[in-house]
Amino acid sequence: MTHARHPCCPPVLDPEFLPAALWAAEYEAQCAANAAAAELVIGLERPDGTVFQHRTRVLPDHPATAAATGKYLERLVKFLLWQKGGATIYFGGPPALARGLAAAYRETGARAFDVETIGRRLFGKPLTVVACAPGDVPPARERALRLGRHLEGCRIGFDLGGSDRKSAAVIDGRVVFSEEVRWDPYFQKDPSYHEQGIRDSLRRAAAHLPRVEAIGGSAAGCYLDNEVRLGSLYRGLSPEDFERRIRGLFLRLKAEWGGVPLEIVNDGEVAALAGSMTLNANALLGISMGTSMAAGYCRADGYITTWLNELAFAPVDFREDAPVDEWSGDRGCGAQYSSQQAVARLAPRAGIELPSDLPLAEQLVEVQRLMEREDPRARRVYETIGGYLGYAIGWYARFYDLRHVLLLGRVTSGAGGAVIVEQAQRVLAAEFPALAERVRVHLPDETFKRHGQAIAAASLPEIPPPPAGTDKPTPTGSGSLG
Repeated sequence: MTHARHPCCPPVLDPEFLPAALWAAEYEAQCAANAAAAELVIGLERPDGTVFQHRTRVLPDHPATAAATGKYLERLVKFLLWQKGGATIYFGGPPALARGLAAAYRETGARAFDVETIGRRLFGKPLTVVACAPGDVPPARERALRLGRHLEGCRIGFDLGGSDRKSAAVIDGRVVFSEEVRWDPYFQKDPSYHEQGIRDSLRRAAAHLPRVEAIGGSAAGCYLDNEVRLGSLYRGLSPEDFERRIRGLFLRLKAEWGGVPLEIVNDGEVAALAGSMTLNANALLGISMGTSMAAGYCRADGYITTWLNELAFAPVDFREDAPVDEWSGDRGCGAQYSSQQAVARLAPRAGIELPSDLPLAEQLVEVQRLMEREDPRARRVYETIGGYLGYAIGWYARFYDLRHVLLLGRVTSGAGGAVIVEQAQRVLAAEFPALAERVRVHLPDETFKRHGQAIAAASLPEIPPPPAGTDKPTPTGSGSLG
């Protein structure tokens, strides 16, 4: 296989960057030109019966192309696993390729982290690869998720991030109280730190409401049916403490608050929902560049999905020596390109010397201060992140129906955010002109920054109608913030 063409707009501080979109496009072009290319159907099945399907083609088995085909499949499956999620991988294609994939996705294989986290921790069963004919892959079967856009009543909305926790009191879509409290949950070893902090935020918001009729929350991590399955917020806890104290935490909180409707979902999903409500726009991918990277997707019908959308672990850089994610151990994944980790990695390349033991958030603050003084070194950091983003959007658009991308998180604050958008749009125009015409990249306005996430989180649960013969509160919210 020939190498993918060199990027038209290589990131200024990282010219070796190999965009996934360009590499995959070159491989797929060769498949399209080869009449012997084989059909391939990948199915991801969850224990609840949900099935996601993806179709592609692979080059015929040949020593000259075997390495490229193996790389294409492994990176593709890795992306789909973290975008959609599933415990069983149906591989409808050549059996020899299925064996190679199964070798990677075993407990001692290259993707051992994914086997452990997606298989056992998220879905509670081993991650397995099943080889079959393309026609034997189970048909797609997705569960509709109708969360959000419920604004009536007295609600609490909260958001749990890596450096702060936010809470808000909302009455009929109007925020009557909101606050942000600093915390540091990542490496706390005592689960009481998380429990007490979350309870404190709920009590603070409840003090400003005449009653609490619903609670909605967003947090970094993976949540299924209001259970915590995986999250960087809890990575300091022992497996025993996680299972005993954290997994069912939000179910216990619901009981403590009298059984009122409570929904907790990934913070990226709520950010996408908030963006959709604020901009009055759908088919929207929200990307939050914070301590790590979070993402969420609002479909064309205005609702969020059951997908994982954990793009922090999804590959965007296909070079062999791409930066390593310190948690998963994999190379070239989103967290190293769209987060404070990217800022810290790029600052020395720009000639900005910072103490190695300085926390990521403080390194970002120093780069932001330089940007405020129009320091060209800081500008190059943001230009590079914007370049990464433009190529990443070109890759994401293969898997999402995209019309809007909303950028969030501390990395996008200040003058640097505009530089990121400017550079991303430059890449889209040069490399993906058709995409550039239909996709808009947004930064949040002040209304969104103040209250968007809180209102969207609070809107997640639906308040059931009162029993017959009782007065029903008149809803005053329309489901839109814009």
